[in-house]
Order: sequence, then C-alpha cells, then structure tokens
Amino acid sequence: MKKTQLIMLLLLSAICIQSCKKDASTSASTVSDKILSANINGTAWNPDTVSAKITYNAAAKTKAFTIVGTADQQRISISVTVPNSANTQDFGLATYKVDATNNVVLNYYTQQLITGGTYDFVQVGVVEPGSGSVTVTAIDTTKKVITGTYSFTAKKVNYDTDGNIESIEIQQILLGTFTNSPYTFESN
Repeated sequence: MKKTQLIMLLLLSAICIQSCKKDASTSASTVSDKILSANINGTAWNPDTVSAKITYNAAAKTKAFTIVGTADQQRISISVTVPNSANTQDFGLATYKVDATNNVVLNYYTQQLITGGTYDFVQVGVVEPGSGSVTVTAIDTTKKVITGTYSFTAKKVNYDTDGNIESIEIQQILLGTFTNSPYTFESN
C-alpha cells in the first residue's frame, strides 16, 4: 500500500513540475522586450543600444522627439519636430509624415570604412517627401516612456562620371516600432 501511495505521490509531483515548466515558457514567449525594432530590407532588426529624448526649444517654440538605435553595423535615426509647442514633457499623439518642411527626418546608416582607415556610420540614401512616417500612439510622462510605429524608404541614386544615372539603391525600413521606449526630457 505504501509503495502505491509513494508511486502516486511521485507521479503527481512529476505532473505538477512538468505543468509548471510549460506555463513558465509560454508566458515568457508572449512578452516582448523590444523597445525599438524594424524590418530592414526583409530582415528583422533589433538594436542593442537605443537612446530617446524629447527636447523643448524655448527660442524657437518647438518640441522635438528623437530616437536612435544601433546594432549589427546599422543605425536608424528618427526625429520629429513640432512647431508652436508648449514647454511640457508630453508629445502629440499623431501621425507625422516626411514632407518638404524637414520636421520629420528619418535616416538609415551603415557602418563603413572611411578615409583615414576608421569606421563610421554613413547615411544610405535619402527619404523623400511622402516616403516615410512616424506615428506616436502613446506616451506616459510619469514613467517617461513613448510608443509608436514608423516606416520609410531611403533612395540613393548613383551617377557615372558623365552625370548619368548608373543605378538606384532602395533601402526599405518597414514595420518599425518603438514600444515603451524610455526617454529623457530637456528644455533649453
């Protein structure tokens, strides 16, 4: 009788332990810790360093949100400037599109060997008006985190020595997100 009880106890313990392991791995896989991500030319990209800030410029009465992420010899830089702004730590929930005003600047860089034998990040192409946007969907000024999406296409036109178009390079940065990205606030 004791053997049967002991076997049953061990069997129930094994089932409970196995059940707990499954629950832990399921919940861990559903939580994302990506504060900035994108799909660059069809490949998922998640930077290992990210910095974000909102800056109020009192002289110009503008507020700018910038976020920069770097990984795998690639860098994405996002800057959105809102004119006629108040000196507050929030940022307008809206979609901001690249246009001729330069209020929305989206850049893609790759690390390249430059003159002097050093490596630096070099901008790849230009984002033309209508070729990109940033949408701020949430901001928590108490926790100082901001959430939104972005996407853009950078185009680089290569010319031959006679000034004729030789080739056009397209860099597509799609499905970009910044999720609960911590930011700092500066007022100057």
